[in-house]
Order: sequence, then structure tokens, then C-alpha cells
Amino acid sequence: MNSVTIDSPGQRSESEYGLLAKERSVAGPGYNRWLLPPAALAIHLCIGMAYGFSVFWLPLSRAIGISKPIACPADASWVTQLFASSCDWTVSMLNVTFTLFIVCLGLSAALWGGWLERAGPRKAGVVAAVCWSGGLILGGLGVLLHQLWIIWLGCGVVGGVGLGLGYISPVSTLIKWFPDRRGMATGMAIMGFGGGAMIGAPLADKLMKSFAGPSSVGVWQTLMLMGLIYLVFMLAGAFGYRVPASGWTPKGWSAGAAAGSKAMITARNVHLEKAWKTPQFWLIWGVLCMNVSAGIGVLAMASPMLQEVFGGRLLGLDIGFSELSTAQKAEIASIAAGFTGLLSLFNILGRFFWASLSDRIGRKLTYATFFVLGITLYASAPSAAHAGDYRLFVVMFCIILSMYGGGFATVPAYLADIFGTQMVGAIHGRLLTAWATAGVIGPLLITALRDAQINAGVPRALVYDTTMYILAGLLVIGLICNSLVKPVAESVYMTPEELEAERRAAHDRSQATSVDAPQAVAGAVSSSQLTAVLAWGVIGVPLAWGVYMTLLKVAALF
Repeated sequence: MNSVTIDSPGQRSESEYGLLAKERSVAGPGYNRWLLPPAALAIHLCIGMAYGFSVFWLPLSRAIGISKPIACPADASWVTQLFASSCDWTVSMLNVTFTLFIVCLGLSAALWGGWLERAGPRKAGVVAAVCWSGGLILGGLGVLLHQLWIIWLGCGVVGGVGLGLGYISPVSTLIKWFPDRRGMATGMAIMGFGGGAMIGAPLADKLMKSFAGPSSVGVWQTLMLMGLIYLVFMLAGAFGYRVPASGWTPKGWSAGAAAGSKAMITARNVHLEKAWKTPQFWLIWGVLCMNVSAGIGVLAMASPMLQEVFGGRLLGLDIGFSELSTAQKAEIASIAAGFTGLLSLFNILGRFFWASLSDRIGRKLTYATFFVLGITLYASAPSAAHAGDYRLFVVMFCIILSMYGGGFATVPAYLADIFGTQMVGAIHGRLLTAWATAGVIGPLLITALRDAQINAGVPRALVYDTTMYILAGLLVIGLICNSLVKPVAESVYMTPEELEAERRAAHDRSQATSVDAPQAVAGAVSSSQLTAVLAWGVIGVPLAWGVYMTLLKVAALF
């Protein structure tokens, strides 16, 4: 077996590296970089099921009663409900799991982003697979034992750590493999996070119906089986990761030329410990937080918002929501489900479209477009609602949600432009605390305003007007933050010596010292075009099924 030389004390043979060592995942000459996006999608499509977890809430709210919920005593505290085994949980208690997802995602990405850069995407991907899948299995155990605290711990906390590591695991690697198409590359991967619910939610629904019986709503079996399925796909994705050798560039592409052509793209690098202390980091943090706060609030209330704003007009009747019969409310609920599905589809498509467009027009202009267009649409939404044109209302929010998804997909490339590529994964991890913050602000803001409006006696059709104007105000703040972003000061960049030391710490290896991909890891993926086609096929089939299932729901809307 060939020996390899690396920039670390002493000489070590390739066989001495562990299976998950970053050195074992360095690609050799001729590796096909188009194998990376399917590997990233394999992980993101699995963890993206976090967006579809609401499919479990109603069945879990009657896990004891089966046919109808058995309420806990009126004086039972939330602590009592955490440990109660003889009464059913409320949807609001169950929905805390989603908040834990987002908070733990942001915290874990921030805490371990630096470790990821040095350990490599493969090791991070394996840890993410174990945490996400293990969290689902632990959550299934919590359902079986009817202990809500186990669900919060398993799905929310342990699963949330898996979300954070899985989310950022491919970002730095994709940007290094596609320096010429940063936005497109990250857009393809992060598109999977938005698409995960599109596959996972209908799959979970079918599994629950299959497992349901006289004594079970089928949730614990579904969680455990999906945990095992996701473990297989995520491990395949993790072991499919390859990192480029240090200094690798696509044929005919020059980092210096790219940086010179666009003032906001640097060819140099900033260390994590300096990056997060710069004004640029916090301005981009504000950009992401405001964009996500506005969009995630709409996602959280999409279905009730459409039903309450338009009421009977969704059925061609000139009556409000409170005047509908039970059967009519069930009918418009199906229509609203189509609205929610359509928003999810545009969330996914926007991640690829806007991130790819940012490669052409630049990241700063892309975000400026998000904010200016978003402000206009949010401010105009009440007028569309008052006019009774629900189709125009739907189109407006589809555009808004495409920009919500586009913001997630564009921000890693924005960070790489400003801070360089060496530590972009770790910097991105720190920045995702903006998502964790927005995951609390957005839903709380829109639900609190809705409840306050209803309690004040405002008609259901008008309760979201003030909310839309406030969300537009959040985007104004984001627009201001984005306009202030400039290249970092010269003193912030790493010196050549500091960069070389960081590359050694990150176990980077030059092309000259890397080994061929088949020798780097036992059973390594071939870099042939046929293998790339097969990899994309494996990812494309479930994604196409998810789109098909979503379009079936969307049909009810029209």
C-alpha cells in the first residue's frame, strides 16, 4: 500500500488513518465533483423531515385515547404533562419539539462548526446520522412509553444536534469543489433540507396508517422505522463525501481572476475567531435573521391564515370563516393543505433558483432583491386579501417563500465571498444562531399578534393585516443591514503563515501528496460519469415522488 506524506510531525502510512479520518476522504486526480451534491442531498433530504414533523402532532394528541384525546386535568402544569402517562398531550406541547429542533440546530452548528472543519465532512456526517436517526428512535421510545420529555430529548435535542451537524457538513466542501459556482452548489444541497418534508411527511402518513390499530396510532413504529431508513441514507451520503486536495481548482478557473472581477469576492481567508467579531458577520447575521423571521412566521401559520382570511370565498361562497359549517371547514382545510404544499415546493425551488442567480448578479444584490420585493409583497398582501383574490394572495406568498428558501441557500456563498473558503463551514455554523433566533421570533410574533387581534374582536379576515406590515418592517431592517456590508479590513485576513498553520490543523493535503480515490477509502465511489448518473438517480427518484405527492395536494387549491 502506498505511503503518503502529510504536513504533520512524523510519517504515517495511509493504513494508519481511521475510516472516518479526513485524510482518508481526500479525492485524487480525476475525481468527478458532481458526485458531491448527491451525497449532500442524501443527508439534507433526511434531516429536512424536521419541517414535516407537524404530521405527527394530531395523531400524538390522541395517543392514549386513540379515537379522541383524553385531556389531562385542567390544573395540570406543563411539568406534570411532561411525565404524565395516562392523558394525551396538547398540540402546543408537542410543537415545542420543533422549537427545540431549530434552537439545537443553531447551537450545535455554532459550537462544533470549527471541529467540523478539522475533522472533515465525513466524520461530521456520520455523527449527524447517528444523532438524527438515534433521536428519532429515542423519540419513538418516548411515544411507546408515553413520556413527552423523552420525545423532547430524543427528537428535539439529540435530533437537533444531528440537524445542525448534518446541515453544515457539506457546505465548506461544496464551496471548495465549486468555487466557480458557489451559489448553485450550496443551493443544490440546501434545497434538500427544504425538500425533506416533501418526501418524509407523506411517507410518515402512509406508515402511520399502516401501523395504526385498536391500541396504537402508529407513531412510535413510524419514528423508529424512519430512523433506521434515514440512518442508511445518511451514512451513504457521509461516506460519499470527498474533500478536494489543498489548492485544487477547476480547469481554466482562477481564484485571483474571480476575485478581481467582483469587488465583493475575496481570494483571501479570515479565521473563525476573527470573522465572528467583524461588523460584516453581524450584518449578515441580521440579514439572515430578518429574512428567516418573516418567512418562518408565514410557514408556521400558512394553513390557518388562508382559511381565516378567505373563509367561504375558497369555496365560492361570500361568507366568513366563523359562518362555515363543519363540513365546509373540512373542505377548506384540504384546500389550505394544498397551499402549504405549494409553499414548500417554492421554498425548495427558490433555494436552487436564487442561489444560482446569485452567481451571476452577486450575493449582495440578490439579498437586496429579496428585501425590496419582499417588503412590497408583504405590504400589498392585505389589499389582495380585502379584494378576495385568493389566487393572487397565493402567488404572492409563493414568491415570498421562494426568497425565504433562497436566503438559506445563498448565505454560505455570501460568507465565502466575504471571509474566504478556508473556514466558511465553521463561520456558517456560527451564523446559524440567526436561524435559531428567527425560529423563536417568527412563529411567536405571528401567533401572538393573531391571538391579540382575535381577543380584541377583529374579524378573522383582518387579523393578519397588522402582522403583514410588521413582517415588512423586519425586511426593512434586513435591507439596511445588507446595504452596510462591505469587504473586511485588511488587518483581519490571515497571513500566509497563519493560513498554512490552519491548513495543517485541518489536515489539508496537497494534490501532490493525495492518493487516488479508490485507494483513499475502502470501497470508494468511482468518479466515472456512470456513477454520477446513478447517484443522481438514487436521489432523484424519492425527490420526484415527493414532488408528485405535493402536487396532488396542490391540485385541491385550484
